[in-house]
Amino acid sequence: APQPCWLLPRAPSHLMATKKGWGARSATVLLLSNVFLCVDGLSVDFLKSGARPLASPEARGLLPRMVATVPTMPAQSEDGEDCPGPTFDKAISQPDPIPEEGRARAMELMESGALFRYSPGFLSETSLAEADMVDYTGFKYSVGFNSCGSALFIGLKVAGVQPGDKVLANAFSFTAVPSAIHHAGAEPVYVESTNGYTMCAEDLRAKLDAAEAEGSPIKFLMLTHMRGKVADMDTIHDLAEERGVTVVEDCAHALGIQWKGVQLGRRASVACYSTQSAKVINSGEGGFFCTDDEEMAARAYCYAGCYEQLYNQHVVSPPAAVFDRVKRQTPNYSLRMSDLAAACVRPQITNIEQRIARYNEMYERITSQIADVPEFDIPPYDERVRPVKDSLQINLQMSDEQVGAFLAATKRRGIPAGLFGSPDNARNFRCWEYALPKTDLPRTERLIKIAIDIRLPATFEPEDFDQMAAVLRAARDDVMLA
Repeated sequence: APQPCWLLPRAPSHLMATKKGWGARSATVLLLSNVFLCVDGLSVDFLKSGARPLASPEARGLLPRMVATVPTMPAQSEDGEDCPGPTFDKAISQPDPIPEEGRARAMELMESGALFRYSPGFLSETSLAEADMVDYTGFKYSVGFNSCGSALFIGLKVAGVQPGDKVLANAFSFTAVPSAIHHAGAEPVYVESTNGYTMCAEDLRAKLDAAEAEGSPIKFLMLTHMRGKVADMDTIHDLAEERGVTVVEDCAHALGIQWKGVQLGRRASVACYSTQSAKVINSGEGGFFCTDDEEMAARAYCYAGCYEQLYNQHVVSPPAAVFDRVKRQTPNYSLRMSDLAAACVRPQITNIEQRIARYNEMYERITSQIADVPEFDIPPYDERVRPVKDSLQINLQMSDEQVGAFLAATKRRGIPAGLFGSPDNARNFRCWEYALPKTDLPRTERLIKIAIDIRLPATFEPEDFDQMAAVLRAARDDVMLA
């Protein structure tokens, strides 16, 4: 096969849509075992035909020697002409790399074959990661899961949610949250969002009042910290305690975030943290269920897949007597974290504070260069919060037509910003057809039509954030000065 070759995680949208750019380089895509092989020098007519033949043995043999990087392509307008002004040529969606220590340990595990967390004769990486999470967050117990979504589902189960129960939840969230509620057989009742992406305490109170007036009080709340934005936690938790509501916190974006100097989630009955690849800790997929309650922890372990006396292999764990009391009553859903994922997690817990400092520094760098743009409303952080600013959100003060033009301009210039309210965005509650709201949510609907999202990878250099700021300003000018 001709050289050079690139191994891509997915087919870039512009590859399928334009005739120039990639077409001018005569690139072709072959589907190889769920990855795309782009080979210079082959006919673009193959690509345009939509055909996807199986790769030859010779092509498959190239895979181990390829470098997983995306080639830099020139920014272009819709007609294929070069885009004047600032552009950006790095992938903002790229995940943070696994530290060398994690990669080395993962190799050792693969050589040994001991990827299962309960492999006999091996000290489990998952058990060690659970202990690391306990040390970092301050919880008494932590249980590793295959995803944060699984941890949230089990959080509801151990909190006592039964089929048919109602669970209050953020109207502005990710689909994994209502999915966890749906998985538990419950019904979500959505609470409006503030313009700062947090749960509206006034609407929460109103929803609680309405349910009580109907004679069916709601006793469960799943509280999401969307993109690491934090509500008034004192008000929310005081209200929950006043009404006898059990709180499970979706802290997928909140590891390292502190409320009044304490890890966010500590006041909840259960808090769940994500290690999916776009989070501050990257294991590809994974999550941790955290609690101070020994019975909740033991049941979560059993739901995840601890059976017989495997609890003896845990590093930090409830007493054996607690397991023996609950294990026969608790089904095994086989939701365990693998030791391979845990090996990626552990060194990132060790260096998380250094990375948080860098995230926050780079966030301040980019926002200081766009803060004066009148159409850019950047939601502020509560002064009681120590944030983790690994992404940038802007509420565009523009018409719907201008918002669409701005998104097209940023994409054309190399920064494909996401609109939370786009028709296929999994954070748009209109996409949750399995659990659609039963009441109107006008505040949240207005917000997601103007709220955009841009990831800020830790691997970028300071000058990259300068260039990103220049691109955002230029995209604004493309729209407002046209």
